[in-house]
Amino acid sequence: MALALNKLSARAVATITKPGRHGDGGGLYLVVDKSGAKRWVFLYRRDERLREMGLGGLNAVTLAKARELAAAARSDLQGGIDPIDARRSAPTAVPTFGQEADDFIEAMKPQFRNAKHIAQWEMTLREYAAPLRPKPVNEIATADILEVLKPIWLTKPETASRTRGRIERVLDASRAKGHRTGENPALWRGHLDKLLPKRRKLSRGHHAALPYAEVSEFIAALRKRQAIAARALEFTILTAARSGEVFGATWGEISRNAGVWTVPAERMKAGIEHRVPLPPRALDILREMAMLGAEHHAYVFPGRKEGRPLSVMAMDMVLRRMKIPVTVHGFRSSFRDWCGEASTFPRELAEAALAHVVGDQTERAYRRGDALEKRRKLMVAWANYCEPRTSNVIQMNRSKGA
Repeated sequence: MALALNKLSARAVATITKPGRHGDGGGLYLVVDKSGAKRWVFLYRRDERLREMGLGGLNAVTLAKARELAAAARSDLQGGIDPIDARRSAPTAVPTFGQEADDFIEAMKPQFRNAKHIAQWEMTLREYAAPLRPKPVNEIATADILEVLKPIWLTKPETASRTRGRIERVLDASRAKGHRTGENPALWRGHLDKLLPKRRKLSRGHHAALPYAEVSEFIAALRKRQAIAARALEFTILTAARSGEVFGATWGEISRNAGVWTVPAERMKAGIEHRVPLPPRALDILREMAMLGAEHHAYVFPGRKEGRPLSVMAMDMVLRRMKIPVTVHGFRSSFRDWCGEASTFPRELAEAALAHVVGDQTERAYRRGDALEKRRKLMVAWANYCEPRTSNVIQMNRSKGA
């Protein structure tokens, strides 16, 4: 019986988002991880055991190339050769930077705090390091690194610094595998610091913030926008949460009856579970979002693609379209300034609302509770302060969501 091959189309490969294995036939599978990352594997049986041979990430291996590799593996099996053993015994080809970057991210996933960090690494090494991806790692030199960094070094200093550091780590891993020798061309101290100008230092509080006295007027304008991203931004402001916490929020974390959003430790910057008391307007937003579906594992603020959260840039784009020169993170500063200058709530309560770790280990041990009900009064007061004098809630249209 002939094998059923080539079941996947190029479009399907590009658009599939459901986590799991998606078969192309003949043992070739596209694996979609929970983070959204995609990779190719070849599954086969040898000595009554199911074996899995990785063929590379989708960024480095096309559908056509994956089929070629799978065909070669099937040919080995027909000849009585184990494909994995054959690959191990074959002369080692020097991988490209793209292959090494994808492999590095895959290997390091357990150390990343959440899917957002994985996505940031993948985007940086795919977009900004694009000129390096097709080059064999043993041929990458200082000039290649400068080609990547110079266009963004002064205009996007933080991005440039992170890109450099991530390239350095990938090349260090490649050297550890024996694919490179010599000094790392992405090294900063004693190398690139002699070739690139010093980056402009960011001033304290570099996340541009809206003065708290203007937040109410801003929210009045925000509510006129019929977009999921606009609802997510208002929810972020009212809860003083980080944008990543809101993007990753699922209905399983929300108790609308108790008026509490519990963010698990693995999604928090400090690695500690954080309970957020929800003021009435935040609950109104949740009721609005529940009209789009409130299954336990569904995202509270869904993106355009099924099973995916809102884009990490969605709220920033709302601010850009409104021509408000602030950052989403800056609203946490607005909240903190309001707490300190316009309210009578103690500093410790404001810091707890922001999920900041306050005090030394001994002090934190004695402060066992999280002052949830005291923080509820704080968040209700903040929400009341943010409430426009006249407010009309606009019903959403899902098609205009992300």
